[in-house]
Amino acid sequence: MRAMTVNSRPNLRQIAVELGLSVTTVSRALKDGPEVHPETTQRVKAAAAAAGYVPNLHGRALRMGLTRTLTAILPMETRNYLSDIAKLPLIEGMTMAARERGYSLSVYSTTPEEDPQDNLSRLIQAGGADGIVITRMVSEDPRIPFLLERSIPFIAFGRSGSAFSYPYVDVDNASIAFEATRELLAKGCRRIALQLLNRGDQYSAARLAGYARAMTEAGAQVDEALIGHEDFTMEASEGWISRLLDIDEPPTGLVCANELGLLGALGATRRKGLVVGRDFHIAVRDNTHMCRYLSVPLTAHSVDMAHVGRCLVEGLITRIEQPDAPFTQVVVPGEMQQVIGV
Repeated sequence: MRAMTVNSRPNLRQIAVELGLSVTTVSRALKDGPEVHPETTQRVKAAAAAAGYVPNLHGRALRMGLTRTLTAILPMETRNYLSDIAKLPLIEGMTMAARERGYSLSVYSTTPEEDPQDNLSRLIQAGGADGIVITRMVSEDPRIPFLLERSIPFIAFGRSGSAFSYPYVDVDNASIAFEATRELLAKGCRRIALQLLNRGDQYSAARLAGYARAMTEAGAQVDEALIGHEDFTMEASEGWISRLLDIDEPPTGLVCANELGLLGALGATRRKGLVVGRDFHIAVRDNTHMCRYLSVPLTAHSVDMAHVGRCLVEGLITRIEQPDAPFTQVVVPGEMQQVIGV
């Protein structure tokens, strides 16, 4: 094969001429088109790699009418400065997946009290994004039909129980809460507290359903007084657990909302003179792997949130570039482990 012109950017036509193929064949081979013979595809890819060929994403974007920009709407959990630490792996996964596909990602951050529908409408009116990641799903979320009716590419982080079919990536929160509760029951806990976050979102609804199923199957009573709905900062968690430990029949176990809820719960049990792992048992959702650095025995569920972020962006790009393709619908499980601590 002859060398490409020095200092020129190789293009499909040059590769086609060098290999004696049509531009169409070269283009299809680089996309692994089934109509191209595998040996030809291999030759084309080898020639493209040797020549340093890079797809002209800008030109492709112009042809498709794209800005190659994605936006993820990520509400802050609370106004506590540590509350969103678990979002960092999610943002990392989304950012890396977007970059690898030639897109950029912007994060549209909102406060907890803002209306999700209003935020979405403002974002769409502003324009500038090819697709949107929506989060904090609620039952029968109105944003789903709103986006579907307008043919706006989107993907949801979570399921809403909607009658509409739509693209989503979700974490199996019901199974995680079920397994966590069952583990505490196996440790002898019969009075188990459950931390939830926002009352209306599907994340909390799924966790409550899993918890209730495990309690019911074990013949244990579900006591509404042991179920907390708060913005569980460390301080809020410590206060709530402290109050529960003062009632006549206090809990001996806790299914914790997140790492911040865990830190607050550890503070409360320490103040009451309880030893975690002996007098009080905790199961926690631990996406940051913080638990392994705490000197207490815990049951921890971890989810690869960077993988979740990648799945969200890859599913969204599929909606943008292949609007007739089947919807991405992925449920990511959690991995349970017993953490002894350092």
